[in-house]
Formats: sequence, structure tokens, C-alpha cells
Amino acid sequence: MIYSFRNSAFRDPETGVYNQIYFLEVFHREWHRHLREQEQLTLVFLRPHLHETYRHQGLMESLTADIQACLLRATDIIARLESDLFAIGLFNISDHGTATVVERVEQCMDQFVQNYERDHSFSLGYKIAAVGCNPTRNKSLETLFERVHQLSGELEHNANQHLISKF
Repeated sequence: MIYSFRNSAFRDPETGVYNQIYFLEVFHREWHRHLREQEQLTLVFLRPHLHETYRHQGLMESLTADIQACLLRATDIIARLESDLFAIGLFNISDHGTATVVERVEQCMDQFVQNYERDHSFSLGYKIAAVGCNPTRNKSLETLFERVHQLSGELEHNANQHLISKF
């Protein structure tokens, strides 16, 4: 197999999704476009809680491929921010659209668990935090990330699978 350097600078090597640097660059550009065009965007944090008794080669890659497949719009983007944190950018989307995408991601996660439920050497839980925003000059991109991070932290101490909010 010949390694391709074509996308290596902006892809996470373990999962194949975009890395943090590329995601932040795209999200920053989209923030300013949505500010000009007065459109809504949404930032989603997905925290899969994967517990393995032994390392499953390619499991995270398979999971992220499934999640990426359930993001049906070409403009939606997923990236790995940390080992257990993924960000999803949803652009030019309504509140109803955000709820639909979050529901689709939940179904995807549940289907992934069902497909691998016979393998008892791992378990998977997850939490999804989403914040929709209409960018204005009074709002900052950093504050949006802080809000989603805060909401994600609240979820860790909450029985809910997901929380959706507005900024």
C-alpha cells in the first residue's frame, strides 16, 4: 500500500476525519460568512465513551465513518478535537435541522452499538451537546466554543443523552 500525503496535513490518522486545526480554520471562515449572510450555524460536540478490554484495531475509524455517513449534507463537517471529543459543524441550518441531525447521529451511534453488541470486549456510550448561533458582531466564536464545552460538561453529570441550546 502506498501512503498518500494528499490529505495527511488535515486528517486525524486514527479516525480519518478532519483534525482540530483544519476544523477551526473552516469554522472560522464559515463564522464570518454566516455573519455576512445572517445565517445560523451550529456547533456540536460528540463525546463517545468507548471502553475496551482489549484494543480493537479500526474501531474508531469505523465509528467515525458511520457518523460521517449520517451527516447527509456535503457542507457538514466532523473533526477530532481530542481523543474522546469530536466536533461537528453544521452550517446554514435551522433549529429543526439541528435537532434532526442530532437525532440522526444518535440513531447512528445506537446502530453501531447494535452491530457490535455480540462483542462484549467493549462498550460504547455517548453524549451530544449542540449550540445553534446566529453570528453577530456582539458574539464571538470563542464564546460559542465555550458554551458548547460548558453544555458538554453539564451532560457528563446528567442522565440525558443530548442537550441542544441557542446562543
